[in-house]
Parts: sequence; structure tokens; C-alpha cells
Amino acid sequence: MTEFVSSEGPLPHIPDDLSIPQFILDSSHPARQMHNENQPWLIEDGSGKTVGLKEIRPKVDALANALNSSYHVGEDTVVCIFAPNHIDTPILIWAVHRLGGIITAANPMYSSEELTHQVNTAGSKLLIAHSTLLKTALVTAGEAGIPPERVILLDVPSHPQHRTVADLEKEGLNSKTRYTERRFKSGEGKTKLAFFSFSSGTTGKAKAVMVSHYTLIANVIQMAAMYRGFDPNVRWEDKYYRTGDVTTGILPLYHIYGLVLNLHFQLFSGGSYVVIPKFNFVEMLNSIVRFRITHLILVPPMLLLLCKHPIVKKYDLSHVRVIMSGAAPLSQEVIEQLAAVFPNRVIGQGYGLTETATALCTLPRTQKVGFSGAAGRLVPGTVVRLLKPDGSLAKAGERGELMACGPQITLGYYKDDKATKETFLQIDGKRWVRTGDEVLIKENGDLFVVDRIKELIKVRGFQVAPAELEGHLLGHPDVADVCVVGVLDEYSGEVPLAYVVLQPQSAQRIKEDPAAAENIKAAIKKYVADNKSNYKQLAGGVEFIDQIPKNPSGKLLRKNLRAKARSEREVKKLKPKL
Repeated sequence: MTEFVSSEGPLPHIPDDLSIPQFILDSSHPARQMHNENQPWLIEDGSGKTVGLKEIRPKVDALANALNSSYHVGEDTVVCIFAPNHIDTPILIWAVHRLGGIITAANPMYSSEELTHQVNTAGSKLLIAHSTLLKTALVTAGEAGIPPERVILLDVPSHPQHRTVADLEKEGLNSKTRYTERRFKSGEGKTKLAFFSFSSGTTGKAKAVMVSHYTLIANVIQMAAMYRGFDPNVRWEDKYYRTGDVTTGILPLYHIYGLVLNLHFQLFSGGSYVVIPKFNFVEMLNSIVRFRITHLILVPPMLLLLCKHPIVKKYDLSHVRVIMSGAAPLSQEVIEQLAAVFPNRVIGQGYGLTETATALCTLPRTQKVGFSGAAGRLVPGTVVRLLKPDGSLAKAGERGELMACGPQITLGYYKDDKATKETFLQIDGKRWVRTGDEVLIKENGDLFVVDRIKELIKVRGFQVAPAELEGHLLGHPDVADVCVVGVLDEYSGEVPLAYVVLQPQSAQRIKEDPAAAENIKAAIKKYVADNKSNYKQLAGGVEFIDQIPKNPSGKLLRKNLRAKARSEREVKKLKPKL
């Protein structure tokens, strides 16, 4: 049987009896790099405010105390955080985990419909929102049966109608500790849920991926083992991650990449994390200089700007040592452009999924620049198989669907047995995940993502399920049938394009007045824009078609239309906004 096993060194012990805050805040580990004394852990981008471990621990305890006494947050209580990145978000996460609760973090770009779906799916009983998102949060609270008094504001010190996180922190500090910290028995960390992280899986609306405490801890240790920053035999100048490093915290904490690798791994590696709530390219450059940031943990659209925007030349970025990309493929051409702009830096990318929380592979420690265009090599403890269409397993140099096994594999989809059985397989007593991505692995272990077998569209690293947009578009009066595919875009990677079969009366209108075609296309695009997040909008456009190709059972032949679209279009070049 052909299996590919990580060759990047041994995997250290992974504790299975610790919660995430116990692992991050309270314990040591052989693979850990400790922070320097008085080094900040969290830095607020706008104000420059810093928070170190000595402040974090009492804040976590105070919030846990207040959440338990005022809102009865405890075992398996689901708390939803609906906000851009905020310096108190990690503290909130760890406070809920101290109590045995579960966090689900939602995209701040969500409409009330999208947020309600997440809140209802996860069973959230408490909603913590940014003040600018209060209106959406209250609509969702009403639809989900959450009383208004259980909507808490994250970012303001006080509010006339709603309690704030600052209020809770004061209450917790000034009252007697009433909660008992949740502690695990041996092995319990493997099944105790820490997060419901949402992923679109293969198709349809987003599903709640069950991420255990052990899963996140495992991937942090796997990454530490990959880079061996803790190893005294690795020279200081050869270490990619060092005590005292400073990293961008611009990746959203509701996304598994930002949550696991950007936040928790950086803190485990002894780094400081600059909390950046919203991406603005010029402001990000200013932050990199102001805080002497050493590590840029970004996504391809941001890196494209670093390569091409002329303003970059005005900044001294010589202190940047490591540039890493994830969430979507980074082309070899962009890597080479980055290497030209940032010579003698570590530049690479990794690959993973929400279902693998997070990394399956990343740039190996022996490479400085991922010039090959590979997504990296398997992190320690990871085993993969490549499944060919005929059911056999691919060898090195052959293509196949990636199936992965390792301690970072999540527990499945919450209350969705059908989707879990389709994606998560039990083989020889081990849990494997079918990624839906066609890959190729070379003899040296380099992994290349060749194509997406599953139907997801990746827009700036965000997942867009075509079925969700198709279901919505069928509610438009001009649409009789529809198929949504992804088309290439230089800035976003992919963007959605809708192939639409018109209702007979709509087609007749265009026949009588050809100018009506553009009006109908604009109306269809607006119908999506008014109801869906901005990354789900039809940036690829609307095309009319006589018939949607389907197989005899009625299944959409999406691959046919995707090939048609890509053969007819060049890569669309959008001028990104600063």
C-alpha cells in the first residue's frame, strides 16, 4: 500500500489532558520557546497597547468568573464571537475554554442570514459582537431566540443597553471566584470540543467542524517540530521562528489559519502577535515598520500587493525575515517576485484545511524559498494517501485525491452524520479526511496542489460554496436555472461566475430589446450583493446560457462549465483597493 509519511523529523509528545489555555498559558513543553521576560504577547495595532502573560492570566480568570456567574457559561456552552480581530478576542477564547465551553467565531462580513445559520447550527447561547455589528447581531439574536441581554459588546468600555467585555472583566476581578476550571482526564482532550470552525466542506452551506483541544495543540507542536526552533543544535541564524519575533495578526481569528498558526503557534514559539482588525495595505506597511515586525503571515492577495505596489519601495522592511502564505495557492511566479523584492528572506507557503486544523504541509526548514511552487512537505506525524479515480493509490509523481491522517485531523461535522461519513473515513482504526484536492507528491516529498476536485471556490482564501449561491439565485424572478463556477482572478485567486438560464419571459424581453440583457445581469448581481458577504458576490460576472449541462441523474456538470469559462477568459486583473 502506497503511503507518504513526513520525513521532517520526529513528533514530540502531544499532551491529551490539557485544555488550550492550560497548554498556552500555564505549562511548559520540550518543543516550546518561552517569551523573554516582560515581552508582550499581544499588541494592539491602533493604540500600541501591549498585554503580557502577567496581565493575560488575571484577565482570562476574571472573564471566566463573570461569564460563569452572570451567564452560566460552563460545560459545552457555545459562545459566538462576531467581530474583526480584537486584542480581547484571544482572552475571551481562553476564558470560555477555562469553563469547558466552546467557541464559534463568525465572519464580521456576514449578513444576518449567514450569521443566523452559524449561530443556529452551533447552538450558540451567548453572542459577543463588535459595536459596529450590533444591528446584525440583534437581528440574528431575535431569529435564534437569544435574549437581547445575552448580546455583549466587545470593543467599547460601556453601553447604555448592553453589557461589555470591559464590564465583565471588572465584575470578575471584583467578585469572589465562583467557577471551577475544567480539567481533563487522560485522553479527554482528544474528544473535548474547543471550537466549531465553519467550513463549506464539499458543497452547500457552511458546516460546523468539530475542533478538539488536542487537535489544535497537536498542530502547534507539529509546526514547532517542523522548524525545531527549540533545538539547541539548530543555529540561531538558521531558526525561522525565534523568541522575541513579532508577527502580523491580520489573518482573521474566525479562520482556522489565523486561529491556529498565526495566533497559537506564534505564541508557542515565543513571538509577539500584533492584533490588526482590518486589512488596509498602507496601514499594514506602517504597522510593519512601527512594530518592527519580523514575520508576515499573510494570504496571496496581500503578497501580490507587496510584489507589485510601488509604495512598498518607500518603506524600510529590512527587519522582515519570514514571509509565509496560506489559505489559497501562491503561484511560483509570485514567489519569485517576492524573492526579488525581499532577497535573502524565508519565503514559502503551506497547505491545510479547516478539517485538518490546520497545516498538513509547509515550507521545510531546509529550504529558504519555495521556488518550486510546491505547497511544502508534510509536517511531522502526518501520513497521506493519493486516491486515483479507479480506486488505486498513486505513487510518487502521480496525481490523486489527497487523503490525510494525523493528530491534527478534526472530529467531523457537528450534527451532520452524512457529510461526516462522506469526508471523514475510519480506516484500520484511524481517522482519515478526504480533502477533495488533487495533488502530486514528488520523490523528495514536495507536495503540489494540482486541481480542486471538490466544488468550492476560494476567494482570497475564503470558501464559497457554489450550491449556496445557486440556491439563492433560483429565487430571482429572471432565473430559471443556474450553475456557479470559479474563474481565475489575479487578485482574489478565484471569483464566482454565474451561468444563468433565463425564464422564458426574460429571454423574450432580451429578444425584443437587446439592451435589456445588461440590465438583467446587473439585477442578478445586485440580488447576490444585497444578501451575501462581499467575497461571495459575482465578481466573475453573469453569463446567459441555453441549458445547464447535467448528467442523466440530474447532477450539474460543473466541471464542464468551469473548463468552458477558463478557456474563454484570460486571468481577470482587478486593481486592488488600498
